[in-house]
Amino acid sequence: MKQALISVYDKTGVEKLAGKLIEHNYEIISTGGTLKYLKKNGLAVRDISEITGFREMLDGRVKTLHPNVHGGLLARRDNPIHMKTLAEEGIGTIDCVVVNLYPFSENVDRAIAFEDKIEFIDIGGPTMLRSAAKNYRDVIVVSDPADYERVVEEFDRGGDVSQATRKHLAGKVFNLTSAYDAAISNFLLEEEYPEYLTIPLKKGMELRYGENPHQTAAFYENLSKKGLMSRYEQVQGKKLSFNNINDMDIAFKSVHAFEECACVSLKHHCPCGVALGETPAQAYQSAYECDPVSIFGGIVAFNRKVDSETALALKKLFLEVVIAPEFDAEALDVLKKKKRLRVIRAETPPAGRRAITSVDGGMLVQSLDQNVEESFETVTNAVPTKAQLDDMAFGLKAIKNVISNAIIIVKDNRTLGIAGGQVNRIWAAKQAIERANLDHKTSEGAVLVSDAFFPFNDVVMEAAKAKIGAIVQPGGSIRDKDSVEEANKNKIPMVFTGVRHFKH
Repeated sequence: MKQALISVYDKTGVEKLAGKLIEHNYEIISTGGTLKYLKKNGLAVRDISEITGFREMLDGRVKTLHPNVHGGLLARRDNPIHMKTLAEEGIGTIDCVVVNLYPFSENVDRAIAFEDKIEFIDIGGPTMLRSAAKNYRDVIVVSDPADYERVVEEFDRGGDVSQATRKHLAGKVFNLTSAYDAAISNFLLEEEYPEYLTIPLKKGMELRYGENPHQTAAFYENLSKKGLMSRYEQVQGKKLSFNNINDMDIAFKSVHAFEECACVSLKHHCPCGVALGETPAQAYQSAYECDPVSIFGGIVAFNRKVDSETALALKKLFLEVVIAPEFDAEALDVLKKKKRLRVIRAETPPAGRRAITSVDGGMLVQSLDQNVEESFETVTNAVPTKAQLDDMAFGLKAIKNVISNAIIIVKDNRTLGIAGGQVNRIWAAKQAIERANLDHKTSEGAVLVSDAFFPFNDVVMEAAKAKIGAIVQPGGSIRDKDSVEEANKNKIPMVFTGVRHFKH
């Protein structure tokens, strides 16, 4: 008679699989809670201690780590020496393993003691799975309850599990254990740049397509670090797309740069309006007015609860996504009338610490551009006012997620014009100024913010033509003197921060 070893944390549906194995002449061996569960469901089960000759030890830490288990798993049935050894040692083969693991990733973020988290590290489970998967030609190995039905169907159809399915199930084991080990490694190491970058990613959902319809795509959740995209709740609307998720990430990071009540409108991965307000409705109106054209079909993010006044304003425009920490009942009633609008509740602020960019043959990894202390050094004869300094501080937060080269024009804690993604800075400056002077707005007296230094004095010249009130930039060019002289010539206060904010 063949033997099947079953030891699962998640017991969903395992009794049906065990019953099918018994029906096909497998003897069931089990451990602890699984043993009790299967017996409760009326199934004949042997305790693992009958196989090992030892009782469970060390609070259950040692129960399956034994030659009688792993010998029975790893012995190749077509190898006479292996089979002779088993016979000499009195070890029977184990021909099926059904194991799922202690939920480490699900508990690592809980408010429990470090030592309690350590106890969720499964040792025996991954070891059995790996042994069985290595010998998949002779051992059926099932690590995912979603595969129980497939195994049952193959038994019903042909009396056994095919080699193709056995290989697939073995592959899933190593896919699982690599992510499981990665989560544990990240938990224990706590290093920004370890020798081996291992990120436990679990597929959250397949997407309709990628950035374009001819591309395939899926979203994977980082099991080591819970963030916005692993904690949000979609309240209503169509299924999220690749572009929606990508843009939501930037929009929510942008709006959470501010402690004050803020709103960010975003299109194609770049903010098109950023503003503060006494209320979400005021912040939204100011963000909208920055660029009422680009916001169409975009994403709007808030860092405060959306109320009915704000919802009524949002309802007037076609938007893909509205994201906020909370929505009151009246606001949801208003937004529900726009059936296709995706409404996202995201109570947890962004939690990431690093950014990863894929390149052909590898990954680029860096810390995030956040929580940077910037010093304001006035480098001109003219000195900025308190209001201009406040707008500079606002603008430096607003510009961080604008694609470089980036220039923005701000006044009274709102953006008037945003330009990014240009290959030279003067084009970005001209575009930002042009947009700041549209729709009854004016750049006169506003603050120009740059994500990087000016290589020439041409940006200051454009600022002077537009009657810009003050400039803030990192400084650091070998031609800084030219820009300072041009600012002095036009009596424009200019501040250097010493911190660049490139985003590519």
